[in-house]
Amino acid sequence: MNFDNDNSRKKKWGLLVTGVVGGTLVALYAVVTPFITPALRKICLPFVPATSTQIENVLKMLQCRNGSLVDIGSGDGRIVIAAAKEGFRAVGYELNPWLVWYSRYCAWREGVHHDAKFYISDLWKVRFSQYTNVVIFGVPQLMPQLEKKLEDELEHDARVIACRFPFPHWMPDYTTGEGIDTVWAYDSKNFKGSEKRYSETLPIMHSS
Repeated sequence: MNFDNDNSRKKKWGLLVTGVVGGTLVALYAVVTPFITPALRKICLPFVPATSTQIENVLKMLQCRNGSLVDIGSGDGRIVIAAAKEGFRAVGYELNPWLVWYSRYCAWREGVHHDAKFYISDLWKVRFSQYTNVVIFGVPQLMPQLEKKLEDELEHDARVIACRFPFPHWMPDYTTGEGIDTVWAYDSKNFKGSEKRYSETLPIMHSS
């Protein structure tokens, strides 16, 4: 009987340890996975933390500007928090809920949670007309569609700042940095008129 009781206790302990280890691994996977893999999006926009140099270059492009700022695909919130510290009303849209909650915590920890807001949303479902400054860490396959969306929605006093990859058709008004830290700035008063300027340069064709 004692032998059976010992086996029973060992079996229970084995099941308990297995459950604890399994639960811990599942929880760890749930927390870590969003930070190292892309969220599900219309186009894959992976989370790659901004470097300190990239943040500095973005802030350079925001000098002498004010108003509202949006970071499209805000990741862990570094750009939004840095902008809030500079006096911007900053907002980040991110599809990954774990990153959004982490960003909110970081904003609270840095004391800028009143000026740095984060929302769980797909960028294609957000209208950006209310923002005067837009930041995007994009990927090449995303940029053409986003270029069209921003050109349609932004007002003429807006500035778009692209990091890592430029927009395919707009001509940047300002550029700073090198390599992966390169940042391009585009003023909407110029790119929103690009279609008009292009049409004006075409020769007028007369029918014979």
